[in-house]
Amino acid sequence: MSVSIEIVQDPARVCADLMLDACAADGCTQIVLAGGSTPKKANELFAAAVRERRISLGDVTFWIGDDRAVGPDDPNSNYGMIRASLLEPLADLTTPLMHRIKGELGYAVAADQYEQCLRHSGVGHFDLLLLGIGPDGHTLSLFPGKPAIHERGRLVVGVPEAGMEPFVPRVSFTLTAVALARHVVFLAEGAGKADALTRAFGPDAVPDPAIPSSLIATVAKNVTLLTDAAAAAGLERSS
Repeated sequence: MSVSIEIVQDPARVCADLMLDACAADGCTQIVLAGGSTPKKANELFAAAVRERRISLGDVTFWIGDDRAVGPDDPNSNYGMIRASLLEPLADLTTPLMHRIKGELGYAVAADQYEQCLRHSGVGHFDLLLLGIGPDGHTLSLFPGKPAIHERGRLVVGVPEAGMEPFVPRVSFTLTAVALARHVVFLAEGAGKADALTRAFGPDAVPDPAIPSSLIATVAKNVTLLTDAAAAAGLERSS
């Protein structure tokens, strides 16, 4: 298992720069966004830079790695956060293509629809896929002890029971979808993430379904952890 660990002062800012770099590449750019507080900050910094530099995102497609089975205006919606932090601030400047998960349809139908959307889009890879990590070691909506972590035949799976709050059904990328990413970036900051990072990426960590984040490097070749010193307390600096 190989994860490049970068301990930085501001993980969100470094992530925003990676997003900008991906958008500057030739051709159509495919970026998978994440929910959570640090990804939200990265979205805001990215949007501010796009506006300042007057960058066109016409060749950029955004996906979302997981969402709650709720409508886009629900406070628990990851898409709602992305819309407010990234899409709306740029609405008068540039309009990237955004494929949201239609959680209001229910977790099963929404998962089937997003699966078909991915397959029909013809996307062969994602240039950048962003992930968070929960205190239990989950990532996306792949929770310890839940069947979704073992799904390999689908790109998207419905998750009828979440492993932590908010306890609402979810829709999530599977590890099979993660394997399509050229670069996977975990974002984590603060002392509250230290134990989960140590269990998933510390010197004694091994791939373990009980710590879903530890499985990402078994399917993705290029994985980076962007974290701050507080969250990295139990990690070695070398990967």
